[in-house]
This record gives sequence, C-alpha cells and structure tokens, in this order.
Amino acid sequence: MAKQSKEKPCPCGNGQAFEQCCQPLLNNDQPAASAVALMRSRYSAYTLGNKEYLLRTWHSSTRPGQFGLDGHQQNWQRLKIIDTVAGQSGDDSGEVEFIAIYKVNGRAERLHERSRFERENQLWRYIDGTIINPA
Repeated sequence: MAKQSKEKPCPCGNGQAFEQCCQPLLNNDQPAASAVALMRSRYSAYTLGNKEYLLRTWHSSTRPGQFGLDGHQQNWQRLKIIDTVAGQSGDDSGEVEFIAIYKVNGRAERLHERSRFERENQLWRYIDGTIINPA
C-alpha cells in the first residue's frame, strides 16, 4: 500500500511541497535565490491572495502606491516557466517569461508575460512585465 503524503504541493507547480518551496519565502524566512524563484513565489502569493508579499517583493522604483486583490475573480490553475535570462546568484538583473493559466467565471484564460527582476538591497525584486499576446 502506497504511503500518502500530507504535504501540500506548492502552487508554483515545481513538484515540491509548499513547505519546502515557496512558503519560506512568503513567510519572509528566506530570500529568493534567483529571479525565477521570486517569480514562482509571487505566483504562489497570487494564488493565496497574499498582497503583503507581492508588495514587499516589488522593486521600490515601480511599486504601486495602492495594490489590491479585492475584486479579482481569477482562480489560478497553473504556472509554466518558458524562458529565463540571467537572474542567478551572480547577477544583478534577470528576466523570466511565463504563462499562467487561470479561470474567470469558469472560463480558462492565460497570462503570457516576460517579467523583469532586479536586485535591490541584495534581494530579488519584481520590476515590471511585458504582456505577450498570442499571434
């Protein structure tokens, strides 16, 4: 008989348990090691409605004065990382291209974005993103 794990899978979809993946970042117990790790943790924050984490990980030069998740009816389903450029431990900036699948009123939608990240005070922060529309 197979043993069932009680660990919840991480919303970011990398195959790890939430407790070992994005939860330490969301709890501010450890910093993101790379731009893609920050991207994954921000996706998890969206799925969990964690507005404080999203604001905390936004670069100060582009952080909005007000940001709310109220009224957002997205039900986030899946994250797929398409491409990364730099964004590792020796870098000061990086890019992550991703597709996030979500549902609004039961209808599947997709967000395809290329996000820019930069270090601020030694920590990875989200700068902004460019939406990529399907051809």
